[in-house]
Amino acid sequence: AQRLSAESEAKIETQLQKKADRSQRDRVTLNYPTLLQYISVYFLTHIKDNSDNIVTVIEARQLMGLNMDPVVCVEVGEEKKYTSMKESTNCPYYNEYFVFDFHVPPDIMFDKILKLSVIHSKNLLRSGTLVGTFKMDVGTVYSQPEHQFYHKWAMLSDPDDITTGCKGYVKCDIAVVGKGDNIKTPHKANETDEDDIEGNLLLPEGVPSERQWARFYVKIYKAEGLPRMNTSIMANVKKAFIGENKDLVDPYVQVIFAGQKGKTTVQKSSYEPVWNEQIIFTEMFPPLCKRMKIQIRDSDKVNDVAIGTHFVDLRKISNDGDKGFLPTFGPAWVNMYGSTRNYTLMDEHQDLNEGLGEGVSFRARLLISMAVEILDTSSAEIMSSTEVQVEAMPNISEVGSFPAVNGRGNPFLDPGETAIGKMEEFFLFGSFLEATMIDRKIGDKQISFEVTIGNYGNQTDGVNKPSSMTKKKEGGESDDESELIQNSSEDEGEEEGDLVSVSSTPLMKPVITDRNYFHLPYFSKKPCIYIKSWWQDHRRRLYNSNIMDKIADKLVTEIVPQWGDETDFSLTQIHSIYTCLMVHMRRLSNMFHCLYLSHCSSLKENMSQQAKAIRSQVKKNTVKDKLKQVQNFLQKLRFLADEPQHSIPDVFIWMMSNNKRIAYARIPAKDILYSIVDEETGKDCGKVKAVFLRKGFGPAGWTVQAKLEMYFWLGLNKQRKDFLSGLPSGFEENKALKGPGLQSVPPISLVYSMKQVFQLRAHMYQARSLFAADSSGLSDPFARVFFSTHSQVTEVLNETLCPTWDQMLVFDNVELYGEASELRDDPPIIVIEIYDQDTVGKAEFIGRAFAKPLTKMSNEHYGPPRFPPQLEYYQIYRGNCAAGDLLAAFELLQVGPSLQHIPDLPPIDGPTDVDRGPILPVPLGIRPVLSRYRIEVLFWGLRDLKRVNLAQVDRPRVDIECAGKGVQSALIQNYKKNPNFSTLVKWFEVDLPENELLHPPLNIRVVDCRAFGRYTLVGSHAVTSLRKFIYGGPDKNTSLWSSAGTSARRTSSSPRKLGEKKKKKKKGEDSEQEEPDERMLDWWSKYFASIETLMEVSSVYNKELENDFDGFEDWLHTFSLYRGKAGDDDDQSITDEDRTVGRFKGSMCMYKLPLSSDVSREAGFDPNMGMFQGIPHNDPINVLVRVYVVRATDLHPADINGKADPYISIKLGKTEIKDKENYISKQLNPVFGKSFDIEATFPMESMLTVSIYDWDLVGTDDLIGETKIDLENRYYSKHRATCGIASTYSVYGYNAWRDPMKPTQILTKLCKDSKVDGPHYGPGGRVKVANRVFIGPTQIEDENGLKKQTDEHLALMVLKHWEEIPRVGCKLVPEHVETRPLLNPDKPGIEQGRIEMWVDMFPMDMPPPGPPTDISPRKPKRYELRVIIWNTDEVILEDDDYFTGEKSSDIFVRGWLKGQQEDKQDTDVHYHSLTGEGNFNWRFVFPFDYLMAEEKIVISKKESMFSWDETEYKIPARLTLQVWDADHFSADDFLGAIELDLNRFPRGAKTAKQCSIDMVLNEQELPTISIFKQKRVKGWWPFVARDENEEMVLTGKVEAELHLMTAEEAEKNPVGLGRNEPDPLEKPNRPDTTFLWFLSPLKAIRYLICNRYKWLIIKIVLALLLLAMVALFLYSMPGYLVKKLLGA
Repeated sequence: AQRLSAESEAKIETQLQKKADRSQRDRVTLNYPTLLQYISVYFLTHIKDNSDNIVTVIEARQLMGLNMDPVVCVEVGEEKKYTSMKESTNCPYYNEYFVFDFHVPPDIMFDKILKLSVIHSKNLLRSGTLVGTFKMDVGTVYSQPEHQFYHKWAMLSDPDDITTGCKGYVKCDIAVVGKGDNIKTPHKANETDEDDIEGNLLLPEGVPSERQWARFYVKIYKAEGLPRMNTSIMANVKKAFIGENKDLVDPYVQVIFAGQKGKTTVQKSSYEPVWNEQIIFTEMFPPLCKRMKIQIRDSDKVNDVAIGTHFVDLRKISNDGDKGFLPTFGPAWVNMYGSTRNYTLMDEHQDLNEGLGEGVSFRARLLISMAVEILDTSSAEIMSSTEVQVEAMPNISEVGSFPAVNGRGNPFLDPGETAIGKMEEFFLFGSFLEATMIDRKIGDKQISFEVTIGNYGNQTDGVNKPSSMTKKKEGGESDDESELIQNSSEDEGEEEGDLVSVSSTPLMKPVITDRNYFHLPYFSKKPCIYIKSWWQDHRRRLYNSNIMDKIADKLVTEIVPQWGDETDFSLTQIHSIYTCLMVHMRRLSNMFHCLYLSHCSSLKENMSQQAKAIRSQVKKNTVKDKLKQVQNFLQKLRFLADEPQHSIPDVFIWMMSNNKRIAYARIPAKDILYSIVDEETGKDCGKVKAVFLRKGFGPAGWTVQAKLEMYFWLGLNKQRKDFLSGLPSGFEENKALKGPGLQSVPPISLVYSMKQVFQLRAHMYQARSLFAADSSGLSDPFARVFFSTHSQVTEVLNETLCPTWDQMLVFDNVELYGEASELRDDPPIIVIEIYDQDTVGKAEFIGRAFAKPLTKMSNEHYGPPRFPPQLEYYQIYRGNCAAGDLLAAFELLQVGPSLQHIPDLPPIDGPTDVDRGPILPVPLGIRPVLSRYRIEVLFWGLRDLKRVNLAQVDRPRVDIECAGKGVQSALIQNYKKNPNFSTLVKWFEVDLPENELLHPPLNIRVVDCRAFGRYTLVGSHAVTSLRKFIYGGPDKNTSLWSSAGTSARRTSSSPRKLGEKKKKKKKGEDSEQEEPDERMLDWWSKYFASIETLMEVSSVYNKELENDFDGFEDWLHTFSLYRGKAGDDDDQSITDEDRTVGRFKGSMCMYKLPLSSDVSREAGFDPNMGMFQGIPHNDPINVLVRVYVVRATDLHPADINGKADPYISIKLGKTEIKDKENYISKQLNPVFGKSFDIEATFPMESMLTVSIYDWDLVGTDDLIGETKIDLENRYYSKHRATCGIASTYSVYGYNAWRDPMKPTQILTKLCKDSKVDGPHYGPGGRVKVANRVFIGPTQIEDENGLKKQTDEHLALMVLKHWEEIPRVGCKLVPEHVETRPLLNPDKPGIEQGRIEMWVDMFPMDMPPPGPPTDISPRKPKRYELRVIIWNTDEVILEDDDYFTGEKSSDIFVRGWLKGQQEDKQDTDVHYHSLTGEGNFNWRFVFPFDYLMAEEKIVISKKESMFSWDETEYKIPARLTLQVWDADHFSADDFLGAIELDLNRFPRGAKTAKQCSIDMVLNEQELPTISIFKQKRVKGWWPFVARDENEEMVLTGKVEAELHLMTAEEAEKNPVGLGRNEPDPLEKPNRPDTTFLWFLSPLKAIRYLICNRYKWLIIKIVLALLLLAMVALFLYSMPGYLVKKLLGA
């Protein structure tokens, strides 16, 4: 929705499509994209500025590394949050929940990076080591179904070393919630399905699970046309001191991608910087970040500012099909837009330069290219880090043509093109045919219009002559390109002389149109502009875009209108639509052949097949899906049509006054680009179109500053001979220079000699659902109609949002220029603006609509089929949002040549209304045909009325008005005592149109009657559609018997008992499934069974009950009353809730008179009640309300530690119960299991509020969230929501019947109330109600097992199928648990968690109900797990012997239950094992609390020494066993581990030989057992660890015995730890080698010497002797020699 005029887009075209005769017109004047595309964008761009990112980290698996202490860090943008640390485990379980709150526009939100990192052993003192990370942008999450990933595994990789592969997996839920979005929790899949990691990876659909590393090369060459970024004062000072005149900008380029930033160097003082640098990102491919942000920034000593920003969407520059290609871009110029170019220190539009919103001016263009190279991570020379690198590279002109990517050519370039493309001279011509609706603030000064394309034509602040170049064309190109410009053909240069561009119109003083707007008096002389500019010739890209846009437009104009507003189609209609679609697709496939783009080739092939497929499969029930397919198809086309590699910048039109820029319009260059081929021409090239100039954004941009009728032509200068051909004919050119050689000089103005005179008749009938502009919550609307230079207004209607003006406005002497036939096919548009009249000050703008008149020429007959025109609805827009509808018709009638009115102009028969003065009503042929209707109104009561002007409402009354007639309710005498009305039904008669679509809205207004006859408006409500209140009469033909056969069949099967719950058996799973004991079952068994199997044991609704039962508004409707000014979409502060001042309860019934007499003849018909027969009285009634709160889920954290201490608070009327003592410590998913009884009186106390508060030790408790339930509507509903109907009837046990009335009593009462024959109980278990027969069991078993006869089962069977009873049947509310969202008024629209609950209501005048059902949370059961470690085998040997080098290990085994690491237990050490065998006979004892239903261990412990109380954790039951090598003087070495899930682990091998690593690797395929069923298991299990290559290896085997006992059994048979008493284990038989040397040193020495080192010692002794002899010899030799020599 970012096109030129914020509101006019899309809308006009849809109005026009509705008229069939208009679809044949030859030329489209308007450049507006049509509705479908608009809506798709609308939803994206209107996610409110508040959004929450919700991340639940559940667990991690297969983390790389040995014996880790992992922490998960979740980072969104700049915010980080950490989980707690789990000790010594590679599969930590967290289940922690994080919420990140952001208040930013969606574009910024979606570009934020969400990063999950796992860190090993992080604590206060050290930052820990990074194991691996995973990242994606928030936009990817938001584009998922339901805006979330649920229970998916994120694959971790190491950013510092990309050669390592996967580093583990983190299982998490991620959701992005905008204002008003709901998180729907998907149905929980089977545990084992989620454990399939590869099949549940956290990746969007279509992304391969094996992603590879890739390098993204972004090459930055140069930029042009940069604006000044310093004030000239500073420049002059510098010049004075230094004497140099520099360019006032120091640019550099910054690229942001996937959370990483890269920057080029800064080029000092240059408007045309050249960088020739490439920035290299290393990221996984395909990346989970959609956009790359490229920004030119100005380097500054204080702070750098953005000059312009461009986003590259990677999906648009790549194709993932079979013939696809990697992201490839350019080299191409990208144009950057932003704020205006004149530099100011405080630029209020700086956001535009950051890429937010639509730029209002050209800023610069940048030459870049992009390529991606997939890395082979196994090669040796690869750089393993993902740091961003910046490198220099050769100039683009030296490169010649762009190098091939991955050894293949660039798919975007033709081989003949040079690197950037050939420079061509382009010619832009524009003519201003009309300038109207000029805002009165600027109407007193002279005005001109300036047109710019890039910097060409920009005379005020565009041209920055670079100091580096002497000769330069205006706004021109760099050195190598200026040669191209000067080498243009010489004859052309001579022919045009020194042709200068004329880019602005002459100054002209506006003329007054009416008191709000002015217009420029162009009349017959239309000013023109023309601009010559030089760009690379990449028209082909824009042509492709235009072809696809035209295909999409044709789809919208020819297929979609046939859908209309209807949802019910006959099959023939559907087929005709699809046949049309197919014919169309065939016609379009010819257009596709023009496309060169390779990413269109695959599309081109499957176009008509897709349409064929759609048509062949269409059925009545698949229409919606098919429509969706067509819409997706359209979206795909629109997506492809957006060309990422621009060449020619957009054209801007600026309105100038006093040399200042006032308002602008932006026109995409492709829309006005000329081509010889019709399909490739822009949709507005050579056509007259309406252009709206506006100021900027938000409310400032709603008021139009001017409306232009413009003609544009843009093409190559050499093709310009036909540039005037599309203008309305009948003009002469007026050129600036007269002379013989100047035929081809474009005109500076056009003088029209031909003009037509018309009369316009605007039939303004009615508007509805207008914007509330006054503080009363209403408006005083009037409409102003503009056509050409004329304007008129309707009368003002006071205090209404649905005015019926019924007024014809006649515009005489409307002069239009051009040929009559052209004007007939394509008249100018009419603008209708709706205003709110204020007594003081200027009228306030409410909204704007656009229309085209139906034109009749003077030679045509005024009559069918075209005339008189039909009333149509036109959408009213306020900014980008719909703000109501206008019902009107417009006709443009040509006045003949003579001035007197020709008789075939229909007469204006003015029965001018006596009351309304000279106001012409809409004539008879156009105004709708009226019929007499009676509207009956049921007045029930008023609720929750707020104060008016600080005074309480005491005596309110309701006024109902429709089409000028109405009725008033009785006065409520004392609102506080009884807010219900004493008279229930009143009626009034009114004339309404026959056509339901034209029915006026019905207005409900509540006034408070004060003293002295004063009335104050409390609030109002407009019922826009009366369709649902139309009474159809009893339909005699409809047969409701069709389902009779099925019900007897369906009901005969008796309900299954809980215990017989079907279990899907896993392959090879042991069939020892015990039947649960009846005594063991409780309410929770029923609850969990319902969730698991979705059985109708008791319905667990994952939404509010109201959603399934139409809000319980079957006969009593609730209308919210509003007061106060409405808020706009951009204005976050005002929400509908803030404007609500109360609720009116009642209903309407509307029917045509006279009514058939059958109705009133019915027995017991009460004429006072009209159509509202059988409605209960509305006197006050006492009710016992019983509220059951089961649990809350996903609460938003309220404390700094990311947790909350929730408790329940319940409020009904004046009663408030705060269950503060029973708060649940540090829990975001608390299980409450509580029920509360409150006595209340309806209607005074009927709004139940259930809140969850966060308990705080100091200060007040914070509200987390609350939910409100209207009990009154439930109580009176025919769906019987007082107490849910159970699925079975039993008299005792956990499933006992709750309702004080038995099924037979309920059925009898229902039949009596609804006047139905029955129930008749017959033999053989049959019951008959209103011609329907039901079958069911007739026996019931009591507590003692005795069987009795009963009709209760039969009655219950009828109640369960009550919706099948003809005429009166409706679904009755079953026994249920509903899930309601918790909302917080401070964070409107964003869910703060959910609460599971239900409400029972029992009238006090009936027998009292039994005690409440016990739903208190199950207490965990105490168990003791005894693990005996008997032996180990084949444990790897870690230690080398000092003396012998022999390998051995000192083995011990460690074990613990997950979550209880501090209670870990070790065996004794088996020293010096040489074979990896170890003998232990050692017992571990692990006591634990276990919840059988949830299969979780419950642990209560303090989080830290500062915690006030214990926190409860629920953790899967997993036993960890590790094998270690004990060291005396250093840390023990970890050898291997195994983790057994006690609910499903592989059976142990019988012998050590049969035990293999497959028991861990192929765990999924092996048969599993549960210790809770087996109780005792013995066997061998493998120990595993990861080697250097991160492969799983076997590191040992353990023989263990697991024995599970309940706490009572364990108490009876106590055992000792290790080998201690009682029941000691015998000592292991360990070989002699394992003794300790320091206990018996002699024995050890003897063993060492004798057995093993005997020969070694002998060898050492001999060597030592030999050494001694040599030493002695050397020692005594010198002395001996001396003696010999001296002869001593």
